[in-house]
Amino acid sequence: MRHGGQPGCGGRAVMAQRPLSAFRRITRLAGPARSPPTSGPTEEQHDGECVCGRRRRRPRGARHRHGLRARRQGAEDRGDLVHLGHRDRGGLDGAGLQPRRDPRLHRRDRGIGLQAPAVILVAFIPMGCIAAAYNYMNRADPDCGTTFSWVTLAMGPRIGWMSGWAVLVADILVMPSLAQIAGVYSCDLVGVSDPSTLTVTIIGVLWIIIMTGICYIGIELSARTQQLLLGMEFATLTLFAVVALVKVYSSDPQGSIHPTFSWFNPFAISGVGALSGGVLLAIFIYWGWDSAVSVNEETEDGATSSGRAAVVSTFILLAIYIVVAAAAQAFGGTKTLINNQDDVFAPIAKSVLGSPLDKLLIIAVLTSASASTQTTILPATRTSLSMARKGAIGARFGAVHKRYLTPSFSTIWMGVVSIAVYVLLSATSQNLVADAFTSLSMTIAFYYGITGVACAWFYRHHLFASARNFLYLAFLPLLGAVILAFIFVKASIEYAHKDGGYAKPFLGVGSPVVITLAMIIIGLIWFAWRYVQDPEFFRRKPQPVDHEIARTIHDRPTKEPV
Repeated sequence: MRHGGQPGCGGRAVMAQRPLSAFRRITRLAGPARSPPTSGPTEEQHDGECVCGRRRRRPRGARHRHGLRARRQGAEDRGDLVHLGHRDRGGLDGAGLQPRRDPRLHRRDRGIGLQAPAVILVAFIPMGCIAAAYNYMNRADPDCGTTFSWVTLAMGPRIGWMSGWAVLVADILVMPSLAQIAGVYSCDLVGVSDPSTLTVTIIGVLWIIIMTGICYIGIELSARTQQLLLGMEFATLTLFAVVALVKVYSSDPQGSIHPTFSWFNPFAISGVGALSGGVLLAIFIYWGWDSAVSVNEETEDGATSSGRAAVVSTFILLAIYIVVAAAAQAFGGTKTLINNQDDVFAPIAKSVLGSPLDKLLIIAVLTSASASTQTTILPATRTSLSMARKGAIGARFGAVHKRYLTPSFSTIWMGVVSIAVYVLLSATSQNLVADAFTSLSMTIAFYYGITGVACAWFYRHHLFASARNFLYLAFLPLLGAVILAFIFVKASIEYAHKDGGYAKPFLGVGSPVVITLAMIIIGLIWFAWRYVQDPEFFRRKPQPVDHEIARTIHDRPTKEPV
């Protein structure tokens, strides 16, 4: 990554977090079954020119310019990008290792049995497909707004605006869960086993303030913080998995099970309903790999290296989740997992690692939740920065700090809104904190899926230039989009049931869907206000990929499209 000169338009240059936060709910299912002017761009600057008035370079490696600080170039940069992709914002629980019992498990999403690793494998398919879409859209338009920028470019400003709003909504709604887990496990670390809601909320708010401050001060500090937290987390995961498996095969602990091939076979799951229900939960474990892409403008050759890092990250995440899930399942056995669905690690941590090493898991959860809080703030602020610079939202969101070269207003805004939402939900009902997280399945499926569609449509004149183009620019993105569309519909139906959430239903509709509808209404109101207030953005026209850019995507030069 580069220091000095005119840095990229934005992006996240931090190492990603939260593999620990990612796998627990799936393991639990083993039971029964991201100092130019702050004004927005002019229309002349829209096509082919950056907001600072310099012409965009179209070849591979081109970068837009939003005035953020690029990190110093070094051999570790590519590794940082891959680490960024490791960050799993959503996870299966919304934060850290702390699981959340999904209310749907009490109805009919049973029958996964010991096939939790298989569910993780299946859930990887749409994420791997959409990672291909991110990779190639990033090559054409390495913008910190990622989905917002790409969908606007390919499909038009209206759906692009709503895609950007979906990204913001997802990052805002996951913050209460992240803060809550940070609060709970901070108390656990010091021996307070049953803290009050007020205590947890205060500690959670403090964590949000600390991580917001780190994001505000600069990208270098953010990256170093992530490196430390990620290293601790991976080390703990590796230690846990290795020790657990060694004990299973060497001492055969009571209730333990030797792993078998059927654990990794999705066809061994009792039914399609159980499999789709498990995938609906498991989809969260991979959410966040796109962080590696949004660091594009603060990365040397970010147009290519960021996208590749995202793809590599999904595979690394897959390996981590499967190994840890299998290890916990093998050591604990079905009875332990069934009886401890709220926390599968707590009852086996001491047996696996012994005292006081079992405290490492508490520290790992805490570092996971805190790091995720930080890396949730970063992408949201980069998305709002990109939206502001394009005129989609108020120009104030495009302000960049003169010293730190970070999105100053957007960062503060994200921190304040996160605290407000967390305190409101926590004070109203702890169940609403869980339901805010549960509703994310619909938001994530929407903006990941629409990115897949945008990729195929954007490259539509070049899909048949080669078999490789068709595979990576059309087949995989659209396959991912179709699967995510199914997940969106299934989640909408499942969570619309009166018992689809933790909190009481509203007019007979489950609270996760109610929360989603509320966020859609808020988005439509903001959309309408911006349309009336500053309609220039909404007059933009969608366009296919520029031929010169497309030539850098192909294995060989292509003819101009007819």
